[in-house]
Amino acid sequence: MPPNPTSYDTASEMAGGPGTLEGMKRLWTPAWIARHVAMVVLVVGFLCLGWWQVTRAASGNTLSFGYAIEWPVFAGFVVFVWWREVRHTLRGTRTERPTPAPSATAGSEPAAATAGVRRPVRVSRVPVPGDGVQDGDLAEYNRYLSWLNANPDAKPGDYPG
Repeated sequence: MPPNPTSYDTASEMAGGPGTLEGMKRLWTPAWIARHVAMVVLVVGFLCLGWWQVTRAASGNTLSFGYAIEWPVFAGFVVFVWWREVRHTLRGTRTERPTPAPSATAGSEPAAATAGVRRPVRVSRVPVPGDGVQDGDLAEYNRYLSWLNANPDAKPGDYPG
C-alpha cells in the first residue's frame, strides 16, 4: 500500500536527514559511542541501585523507600538527557534556509537582523576629570595597589605604608 501523501514525512528522506544512514553516522563517532555506553552503564547501575533499595525497604529499612523511588528517577533523567542530545545532533545535520531580511526603504531605520542579538555598547574608559581634588583614601589605596603590583611575592601585611 503506498503511503498517504498528506501524512507522509518526506523530511526523513532528505540527504543527511534524521532517518537516513548518513544522518545516523553522526551517532557512531568515538565520542558518541562513549556517550551510548555511559548511558547504558548509568541506567543499568541506577536501576540496580533502585532494586537494591527495594530489597532493603522490604527487610524493614523505611528510609530505603525514598531511595527506591529516587534511583529510577535518576535513570529516567539520564535517558532524557541522552535522548535530547541525540535529537539535537540529528537536527543539526539539516541545512536550514535563512529567511530573507526585509528591505529597508529610504529614510527608515534598519530593522534588527535577529531579535536576540544586540549591538555592542561602547563605554568610555577614560576617567572623568573631577575638580582636580583627589580623595586621600583613594590615593592611598592606589599607592597600596601599585606596591602590591610591584611586589607580586609580598603579602598584603608586608605593605610599609
